[in-house]
Amino acid sequence: MTYDPNNIFAKILRGEIPCHKVYEDADAIVFMDVMPQSPGHTLILPKAASRNLFDADPSVLANLAPLVQKVAVAAKAAFNADGISVIQYNEPAGGQSVFHLHYHVIPRFEGLALKPHSGKMEDAAVLAANAEKLKAALAK
Repeated sequence: MTYDPNNIFAKILRGEIPCHKVYEDADAIVFMDVMPQSPGHTLILPKAASRNLFDADPSVLANLAPLVQKVAVAAKAAFNADGISVIQYNEPAGGQSVFHLHYHVIPRFEGLALKPHSGKMEDAAVLAANAEKLKAALAK
């Protein structure tokens, strides 16, 4: 399979579709998942085009890892989470549904199961508030 430059994340990267952006630099963007499985569910994408882990340039992966860690630490603090799940899916059989390499950072809470990633979008005001919480935690 090849990379599709018209996937939804590529459109977000080009500014064709809005997102609740938390962080951006020359190599990556971080924004809130519009169908969060838990409050604060965040996505981290490299700007370099790759379908997933299988075709990603190793240097892109190396540059992304510290950002994933930084966002996970900030999300745990911002949402007073008991833990964090960092998930990265590859190909349909592996659970991938958007074919641009990305990581999920999901705050977890004792005794609470993840909501399904169902197609029901979160209220924009909630996403905006969560983005601000995470931005503040990243700034510390």
